Amino acid sequence: MVVVVTLDMASHTTLLLTGRFFTTKMAWVSDSDEKGSDNFSWESDEDSQESPAGPSRMAGEAETSQPSLYSHFIGMGFSEDMVEKAIRENGEGNTEIILETLLTYSALENSPIEQEDFPVEFSACSGEDALENDHCGTDDSNDQDYKDTFSEKDKKLLTLVEMGFSVEEAAAAIDRCGLDAQVLELADSIHAAQMAEEPDETGLNPRFMTSDEFGHCSERKRRRVVTEQRKLKRSCLPRRRRDYVRKCPVDVDDAPMAIPKPMIGFGLPFEKCTTRRILPDSAIGPPYFYYENVALAPKGVWDTISRFLYDIEPEFVDSKYFCASARKRAYIHNLPIDNRFPLLPIPPKTIQEALPMTKKWWPKWDKRTQLNCLQTCIASAKLTERIRKALEGCDDLPPPQVQEYVLGECRKWNLVWVGHHKVAPLEPDELEMLLGFPSNHTRGGGISRTERYRSLGNSFQVNTVAFHLSVLKKMFPNGINLLSLFSGIGGAEVALHRLGIPLKTVVSVEKSKINRNIMRSWWEQTNQKGNLIDLDDVQQLSGDKLEKLMKLYGGFDLVVGGSPCNNLTGSNRYTRDGLEGQHSSLFYDYFRILDLVKCIMARNS
Repeated sequence: MVVVVTLDMASHTTLLLTGRFFTTKMAWVSDSDEKGSDNFSWESDEDSQESPAGPSRMAGEAETSQPSLYSHFIGMGFSEDMVEKAIRENGEGNTEIILETLLTYSALENSPIEQEDFPVEFSACSGEDALENDHCGTDDSNDQDYKDTFSEKDKKLLTLVEMGFSVEEAAAAIDRCGLDAQVLELADSIHAAQMAEEPDETGLNPRFMTSDEFGHCSERKRRRVVTEQRKLKRSCLPRRRRDYVRKCPVDVDDAPMAIPKPMIGFGLPFEKCTTRRILPDSAIGPPYFYYENVALAPKGVWDTISRFLYDIEPEFVDSKYFCASARKRAYIHNLPIDNRFPLLPIPPKTIQEALPMTKKWWPKWDKRTQLNCLQTCIASAKLTERIRKALEGCDDLPPPQVQEYVLGECRKWNLVWVGHHKVAPLEPDELEMLLGFPSNHTRGGGISRTERYRSLGNSFQVNTVAFHLSVLKKMFPNGINLLSLFSGIGGAEVALHRLGIPLKTVVSVEKSKINRNIMRSWWEQTNQKGNLIDLDDVQQLSGDKLEKLMKLYGGFDLVVGGSPCNNLTGSNRYTRDGLEGQHSSLFYDYFRILDLVKCIMARNS
């Protein structure tokens, strides 16, 4: 098969191949580069003073000598001859160009895929747009045209490659399992195949060199490869995919991750933390990371997320222990869990404490003390009118069937009592209060009520997040550099601000223009002294861009993210596709960027 890869130094995309991240110059120019969404000039980077990328507790040191480069690329799976040729052609000064050259060699010479799997004129532009369509949850109608140009097999190949598997592994898994297999099944199939390639006692692994290559190797070369592979395991380079897939694959149908009851995480405010956990060395910060999504996700989702994020078990927390509404979420992070403290003042924990005006009208037969999860939409006026009519003519104690109907709708839509036989949905400012945001956080600036509900329904519960992040206050008394992915309306930023942690630099990635406007308005109203750089597309955060940002502002102390829960939440009965959904698959971008940040900071430390 011949795969056409056109190289152009003008722009780039980041691909996940053979478990590593390669930056490839493709023949297109990103729209985001033309829009200039950044609030600084890249042209000044070469003259700027390089600032430290922050401390790192990862073992080893990155070296720039040729033996280190040689072993680095050998460890990625490239042949010795290919690495020697690429270094000879490009020199040792620019590892990115060497990676591009190696990727080109692999694409042109080593791809085993049948020709019909990809069109010969497969365009880089259409590939990026398809990934954006699958992973960014865009609502633009034009994106559907791009998506339609891909076969089902092509889409699954692209998704698996984005997850970190090689094209060869992805194609083989589809051949084994068939086109009808879900992406999670294909990933587990690849894991199982990799198990069969575990190294023997000598440490040699067939994924790094073929049997033919070993057959023609001298004993000296064999020893060198084994030695370098062992060094790579202890190096400061980012984890290879082997670090989280080389273990017995989880059968998600037989061994789903248990969700604890009650959902109190590793402890609640004013209670002694009795949980002890040991993080793998590769997960220890800085950078610290914090990832959130719905707790009650489809079976296997949290196993997969945990497997990607250093095998750290999620912390399951229901926000009803922090405020008057439930919000069942899971958090994977590498933050310390001792010496946490809550935001003050402690928010009310019951409906009538939070909304005292409802107490006068609250019927005795409505036993609710807390609200259910706050949603992105509200009950219609017609529904509240039907409830009023159902209660008309009833005395203080309606018939059981009427009570059941009314209470069912009230629980579903978080309706509260505002008059005699009158219920109403929560107002946006009441949602802001319940979620821990300042008053009028989402109000004004051309934002409609519907948009306010949508933005608030997808946000963090600030008090819960602040409790987890509170350990950072003593660690970063002079301020923090934050990379906020899928920022929404700035829940993490508000939490850090309320904790009294100065925000030195915030790089905020959020697709919604409305949410970006809300975030910038809050930044200005709170008189922040740091730098706010807002981007509208996670695909803009390539290795190059991250390096430039970190040269300008220093390394990131915290990487926060929580991809939209549209495809995970149980209330979504139509597109509950787990991590394969177009919204929640953004998790793979979170992992990609986190891995890049760790790599760059380790190299610069």
